[in-house]
Amino acid sequence: MLKHRLIALILLREGKVVQSVQFKHTNAIHYDPVHALESFNRWAIDEIVVLNVARNDKDAKELPATVQRISRSCFVPLTAGGWIRSVDDARQLLARGADKVVLNTAAFDRPELISELARQFGNQCIVVSIDAQTSDDGGEVVVVDRGRRPTGTKVVDWARQAEERGAGEILLNSIPHDGKRRGYHLDLLRSVSEAVNIPLIAMGGVLRWEHLAQGITEAGADAVAAANIFHYTEHSSKKAKRYLLNKGLNFRQL
Repeated sequence: MLKHRLIALILLREGKVVQSVQFKHTNAIHYDPVHALESFNRWAIDEIVVLNVARNDKDAKELPATVQRISRSCFVPLTAGGWIRSVDDARQLLARGADKVVLNTAAFDRPELISELARQFGNQCIVVSIDAQTSDDGGEVVVVDRGRRPTGTKVVDWARQAEERGAGEILLNSIPHDGKRRGYHLDLLRSVSEAVNIPLIAMGGVLRWEHLAQGITEAGADAVAAANIFHYTEHSSKKAKRYLLNKGLNFRQL
């Protein structure tokens, strides 16, 4: 059986590590992403995901250099994304130390991009990030452009298509839950977990270590991720891993 993974998210805007609350990224937590990941290397994180949440293309162009700098101090698998719109964009990140790349808006607007990247680099390198919003009828639909553009497409339908196109993993976030500290959107996670055969990463809303466990035991996620809480709690990733292991879950040992 494959082990579950505990993932730390680092959200970057204008070169700073920022907090996310329903996709508003205004509060800088760290001014140096290398400093932010130092404790993760020491304390049991299984993977680090770096997402550039820049609002403009100019800021996004700094990501490859940032990934290269981070990768020198990163001793766990490193995944990076934000504004990837072409094979060359992905190649730059992989060449500078990323093990996987994350796609979002560009993949939705042109699903062929997923297939192109999968052919070039392998399915295992391609993570499709899906941001979900609750529609007026109570369903969950895909929102792109950093939470600004509703698409009307059902999350489950897009997750299935992403898998068919060649995605190796799905990173799923609920915008209403993002940064609100009430736990993951378990029903949404469960619906996607049951719909696809590739690993699912839960994201958005963690406050207590119990929330991480629920993502796996109640929703079927393969990996659980958090951002804000890891930056604000001393030695938090070690405490989180110990809690998950004590629950009998199949994680890499401390």
